[in-house]
Amino acid sequence: MMNWFCNNGYDTTIITTFPYYPFWKVQAPYTNWWYKKEIITYPETGATMTIHRCPIYIPNFPTGKKRMIQDMLLWPSKLWPVLNHILFKKKHDLLITIAPPFHLALMAFLYRRFRGGKVNYHIQDLQIEAARQLNIVVGAKLFRFLYKVEGYILRKSNYVSTISAGMVKKVKGKVDREVLFFPNWADTSFFYPLANRAEVKQKWDFKENDFICLYSGSIGEKQGLESIIQAAKNLRGIEQIKFVIAGTGPYKAELIRLAEEAGLTNVFFFPIQDKENFNAFLNMADIHLIIQKGNAGDLVMPSKLTTILAVGGTCIATAATGTSLYQVISDHNVGIVISSDDNDELASAIKNCLNKNLDEMRQNARAYALKYLNIDNVMNTFLNDVGMV
Repeated sequence: MMNWFCNNGYDTTIITTFPYYPFWKVQAPYTNWWYKKEIITYPETGATMTIHRCPIYIPNFPTGKKRMIQDMLLWPSKLWPVLNHILFKKKHDLLITIAPPFHLALMAFLYRRFRGGKVNYHIQDLQIEAARQLNIVVGAKLFRFLYKVEGYILRKSNYVSTISAGMVKKVKGKVDREVLFFPNWADTSFFYPLANRAEVKQKWDFKENDFICLYSGSIGEKQGLESIIQAAKNLRGIEQIKFVIAGTGPYKAELIRLAEEAGLTNVFFFPIQDKENFNAFLNMADIHLIIQKGNAGDLVMPSKLTTILAVGGTCIATAATGTSLYQVISDHNVGIVISSDDNDELASAIKNCLNKNLDEMRQNARAYALKYLNIDNVMNTFLNDVGMV
């Protein structure tokens, strides 16, 4: 997003951490021991991007409580660069704060009080509801306090935005105000369909006629990814079907253990792919798996959907009727929606796709990405909504 702003002539400042996700350790060449400032210039537009990276607690094995501690420690970590901008730097016109973590919006309010500017509170996930429904944290008093803080943020922000129609509806249920639709986008010039999909499979040591079912993303305990292992058990007799799980996360070791315990030879685990290989890796898949627990509902809109659509991928997704994920896939015929937590239905859907012509869905997926997920369309609409054009 900030690259787009700078490429279009806007000076930007980012206050963030060092890159650590999804590996849960700081990535080279960075270290996590002190603050670091980076300046990137854009000669074609004359814009400048300033990045303030802040040290942060990173748990080796993230749990709900440890992630709560991490979120709380973001405040003292980021407070110094915020105060520095209040006291010594030029005024910013628009302050974008991204939730989760939801409470960082209070820092934007602090800046606005002394220097002005407008605050856009952008919601990627409904963090409090997700924590409650997935039992990541418990305690009625704690949740009452969190909802009270969130309500204050929703009322006092100049703009509130979120990424899907379903989440717009949920946020409007919390506060009586306009909520902007600001979806995740895809770089449709970087992620695109390849004509030689069958040949691409050989790069990762699969056969051209292997039917690849790919899950690529974070691997957490609360996502229900063990259903992929169960589907692999159910379909182990069909040699052509291969399951690929790519990514990292605290639950990956457990999935590997489950697959080995079951003696599965049709499940393959890969690390996160480098950016230069990622488009081809996604194109390798015949079916993309979007798996989430039934109680996730519209609290989380899987960000992986955007790149899947951009490469013209067909997906099998677990989603409840009426959720945003369900509506996008069903209304635009870009995949198949099944019930959450139903391993037999997942296996059946994969088996049905094996001999099905998926070309129409793939074409629909790419067309949807070009029309609705193109970054220029998304960002220009956003700037208009927040009065920057």
